[in-house]
Amino acid sequence: MPKVNIKATVWKEGDYYVSQCLNVDVASFGATKKEALANLLEALELRLEGASNLKLTKIERPDIVSLKLQYA
Repeated sequence: MPKVNIKATVWKEGDYYVSQCLNVDVASFGATKKEALANLLEALELRLEGASNLKLTKIERPDIVSLKLQYA
């Protein structure tokens, strides 16, 4: 089974930590950062299981930026 490097982000949301993969549209959560990342890895493994055409979005040097949005 080939190994790939992925980029993920983790943040606190209420009582939980949310983890999201930037290369594949997959997210998970947990009570701790470690748990959120472990759950993300499990979700990614399930998502990619049997995938013959693995397409990962290449992510280089991601930045976190703040944007102001006005909505009705």
